Amino acid sequence: MSKGVQGNFAAQVRVFAHDAEYVTKSDTVDIPGTESRGVCLYVNVGGDINVLMEGSSTPIIFKGVSAGQFLPMLVKRVYITDTTAAAELIALY
Repeated sequence: MSKGVQGNFAAQVRVFAHDAEYVTKSDTVDIPGTESRGVCLYVNVGGDINVLMEGSSTPIIFKGVSAGQFLPMLVKRVYITDTTAAAELIALY
C-alpha cells in the first residue's frame, strides 16, 4: 500500500502550502498567482473578511474570523470594502 498523493501532484488538491505572501486587499485586483487556482488564507489578526471565492463571481463576507485561524477555502481576492480584519492576512499557495 502506497502513501500520499498519487500521480501528478500539481493536478491534485493542495494539501500543503509551498509558498506564502502577505495579501494586499483590493476591490478591483485579484491576488497575484490566482489566475487558475485560488489561495487559502491564514489570519494573523481577526475580523470580518470579504472575499471572492475561486468558483464564484459574487463576494461573500466571513464574519468574526478569529486571529490565528487557517481558512481552508480557495479565494482569488480579498476586498478592502467590508473587510475589518487587519492587513495581516497571508495567502498560502
